[in-house]
Amino acid sequence: MNIRRLCLCGITLFFAAFAYADEPHPGKVVYDKYCAACHDHPEESRSRSFETLTRMIPALIQYALTDGKMQAQAAAMSPAELEDLMNFFSGQTRNDNNWTDGGMCAAADRSVDLSKPATIATFGLGHKNHRYLDAASAGLTRVDMPRLELAWAFAFPNITMMRSQPAIVGNTMFITPVDSRQLYALNLDGTPCVKWIYESEVPLRSAITYGQIGARGALVFGDSSARVHAVDAASGERLWVRELALFAESIITGTPQLAGDRVYASISQFEIMIGHNEEHTCCTSHGGVAALDAATGEVIWLTPTLPDAKPVRDRGDGQMIWGPSGAPVWTSPAIDTKRGVLYVGTGEATSEPAHPHTDAILALDLETGAVRWSFQATENDIFLAACRRENRSLNCPPETSVERDVDFGASVIIARRSDGRDILLAGQKSSDVWALDPDADGKLIWHWNGGRGTANGGIHWGMAFNGSHVFAGISDPGRPRPGFQPRPGLYALDVDTGQLAWEHRVTADCSGREALAPYCRFLHGFSGATLAIGDTVAQGSLDGWLHIFDAASGEVLFSYDTLREFEGINGISGRGGAIDNASIVAADGTLYVSSGYGMFGQPPGNVLLAFKPTRGAAAN
Repeated sequence: MNIRRLCLCGITLFFAAFAYADEPHPGKVVYDKYCAACHDHPEESRSRSFETLTRMIPALIQYALTDGKMQAQAAAMSPAELEDLMNFFSGQTRNDNNWTDGGMCAAADRSVDLSKPATIATFGLGHKNHRYLDAASAGLTRVDMPRLELAWAFAFPNITMMRSQPAIVGNTMFITPVDSRQLYALNLDGTPCVKWIYESEVPLRSAITYGQIGARGALVFGDSSARVHAVDAASGERLWVRELALFAESIITGTPQLAGDRVYASISQFEIMIGHNEEHTCCTSHGGVAALDAATGEVIWLTPTLPDAKPVRDRGDGQMIWGPSGAPVWTSPAIDTKRGVLYVGTGEATSEPAHPHTDAILALDLETGAVRWSFQATENDIFLAACRRENRSLNCPPETSVERDVDFGASVIIARRSDGRDILLAGQKSSDVWALDPDADGKLIWHWNGGRGTANGGIHWGMAFNGSHVFAGISDPGRPRPGFQPRPGLYALDVDTGQLAWEHRVTADCSGREALAPYCRFLHGFSGATLAIGDTVAQGSLDGWLHIFDAASGEVLFSYDTLREFEGINGISGRGGAIDNASIVAADGTLYVSSGYGMFGQPPGNVLLAFKPTRGAAAN
């Protein structure tokens, strides 16, 4: 039996483990047989490390192996093996389901005041995805940044990924730690406490959007089963849930946008992680974008990114390769009401042929969902995880593919040049920034390249725009090798020309930190979404560093190492880890940082950190 075909890879495994006993537990034998090939080598397999798995909560085991992303892999096990695995992991994992009993706010402090405008309303901080906060909205100026100090840490038990950007309205933060099924309303005044908890049937996944649905303040977000939830922000009451799954592999990653009386949601998929398995029919799934009625959740239109897959060729053993497939939409839509369109970026192909809508920017009509125009950045990018390793399966891409996995994970920004004309800015995992003309069907205006990028590298989760410059963090994990020289760092580009204004390169900082970040030599770049605050720029690193830069010069104003143990103000022990995805926001004079991202060998963590400026003399 080919272990590599059966290993429980990457982002799709949701269970926990413990230190091995002298006599191997039967479930440990199952782990070695089906799981170790990937999870003992996370930097190669793009999976969770074994250490990360030890921190997972038992509730997700049952979901993942029976209803979630691991159904196909679990099907390879006998019933006895599956039972042994479940007993091994779930029986040994601490389960703090009642941790909130002592963390609930007093009854008088549980009301949610929605009378003020939201400071943080959605992933892009607005429909144009600028990811910019003025100093007044943040309550933080450039002078404040060097004087930041940790005010408190709030820890979530049995969590490894703090990747979901919260929404903040008044003194309430709405946050969901990934790996959980809960959305929390946290009181930010004084000692943080929980106002209410929303429970989902499946793990939640996307960042949180706040807006109005009728007369109600509402929260909108996506989950691991490609469902969109709408929740009353004042009470946590469910308004509606709408499933948008196109395939069994469909998920929602990008943040749904609430605009007027509609919700616009993007659909991604995880077939990239399982397609190499020769028992899997490769490949049939694709992404999509949907418009929903905000009041009811009813689907108004749903546009797939690709036509339905058909048999393409015999792979050599009588089983057919299907295509086209791929083009997942990881990004949060940018809403262009002026032109009546929305913009999303798509991912790679997962089987041949590579359709023109893969690794592309799509402009969709807001009313009908019709594709107005598309811009393809990289042709013939067919990619499946694990196919770059030895013993390539029959499902792996043909030699003619560039096989790079350089999708658009960063949401499109609708910016404005100094001459007053609009411009679209799109960051790609190839380390490219593309500037397109929205009035000329996406015609290229300028292009900047910061290196070759990698499957988890380049510009990953999001850029920021402050009115004159776009700020792009580059991740580039991996060893230098022929044809690839990593360039992790932060890069500031002039919006008119794409010329580089300044750059800040980062190198590995592993001294005394290897125990918490064993792959810090290769995982130390800037993968998380950048945030511009007034005259500054905030960025986190894969090895847990928080940095604040001067937006004009790139000078480092503040740095803090979150890769450490914390005692949560809520009485839960915590630990910082990688700062990735969308982890940094600010409101009312406080910078909030979520630390921990237990994927791809990155350090897991479970803390929300709050930084405030000291009251001493201002630094120059």
